[in-house]
Amino acid sequence: MTTTADRAALDASGLAQSARTNLWMHFTRHSAYDETDVPVIVRGEGAYIWDARGKRYLDGLAGLFAVQVGHGREELAEAAARQTKQLAYFPLWGHAHPTAIELAERLAAASPGDLNRVFFTVSGGESVETAWKLAKQYFKLVGKPTKHKVISRALAYHGTSQGALSITGIPGAKADFEPLVPSTLRVPNTNFYRAPEHADDYAAYGRWAADQIEQAIEFEGADTVAAVFLEPVQNTGGCFVPPPGYFARVREICDKHDVLLVSDEVICAFGRVGYDFAAKRYGYQPDIITTAKGLTSGYAPLGAVLASERLMEPFTHGATTFMHGSTYGGHPVSCAVALANLDLMAREDIYGHVLSREAAFRSTLDKLTDLPIVGDVRGAGFFYGIELVKDKATKETFSAEESERVLRGFLSDALFEAGLYCRADDRAEPVVQLSPPLICDQAQFDEMEQILRDTLTQAWKLL
Repeated sequence: MTTTADRAALDASGLAQSARTNLWMHFTRHSAYDETDVPVIVRGEGAYIWDARGKRYLDGLAGLFAVQVGHGREELAEAAARQTKQLAYFPLWGHAHPTAIELAERLAAASPGDLNRVFFTVSGGESVETAWKLAKQYFKLVGKPTKHKVISRALAYHGTSQGALSITGIPGAKADFEPLVPSTLRVPNTNFYRAPEHADDYAAYGRWAADQIEQAIEFEGADTVAAVFLEPVQNTGGCFVPPPGYFARVREICDKHDVLLVSDEVICAFGRVGYDFAAKRYGYQPDIITTAKGLTSGYAPLGAVLASERLMEPFTHGATTFMHGSTYGGHPVSCAVALANLDLMAREDIYGHVLSREAAFRSTLDKLTDLPIVGDVRGAGFFYGIELVKDKATKETFSAEESERVLRGFLSDALFEAGLYCRADDRAEPVVQLSPPLICDQAQFDEMEQILRDTLTQAWKLL
């Protein structure tokens, strides 16, 4: 007699086999599944997800830094259904529809300063692509056509399309796709744990890191540089937070040289660090904000570029047109989901919850610093990185072989098998990244800490 559990196992095996045969997964080493099943996630509720075999996992990454309000929120599904019945699709090419209008108005009202113009996209990478194109055309329209270059930080991730990947500062992510779009430059990031200068003075280090941006502008020539793209808290490398005064100095530099400051908040906006826009938390005024992910809590694909009135002004005259757009940018259903998501976050005070619980999350993760493999814990809000080391005294990192063997060969699978979905990343120094749904509380913090403690203890024995 075939039991319900037997049928579930058979269904799971069939799904995994079909995935292995037909599905080309993103950022995936497919040979890893030559002799093992592809994990198939079939359901989510709150802070947890379930695989096809019925096993539960704590979603320690909010899907991909996106599921702010948790899984299974019926009000978001209902908003999508209502909009689908009324107007399932219409483009924003010379026309408008109510959900895009309402959402643009709402985002403009919440944005810092006069970022009143909202250009909708489908994803974070597309938002970055849009921002660069906007910067280049804007400077042409105001009589500065040689300003087209972009500065970003080492190891920063800004997307995978040709333009966004060119801005990305991860060499390994770019090598197979060279040559990319020219005219992008890299400056140091704000990883104070590995500060090459002022390692004993956080504020001085921040000033030094910001000054590297001015040096790059001056070296290239201010008349050639259009924009600086910066994440409020840098993702790749493990949640680098800005030192005191860093963004104030960057704003000063950008104003001096007429360079646009783009705040890439694809991850950091909509509550990830406790604010609707992270620029507010760190006290700076961008010229452009790029967003996606948490705008809909991942329930529908949508991104947005918020631009200042100054940038829009040249496009309001005569035949001038921003020759850019996409089929699904500002999709009516996605905008309806975003509106419902923002309503839900306001009703449940999600931002306030993050700010009130971030210290507890941080202190729980800080317990892991008693492990010899944990070098640093850093981040903000519900967005943290744990840097792993071989030697805490010297901060010696893993060799390439050790990273392959310990992170890829053990840690990623072991954490998942133990019931925690998160990211073990070695695009820079080895880190474990945590970015759980914003509804999490102490029970989930403790669960993450215990799984990490057990699994990192095992990983240390493999070094």
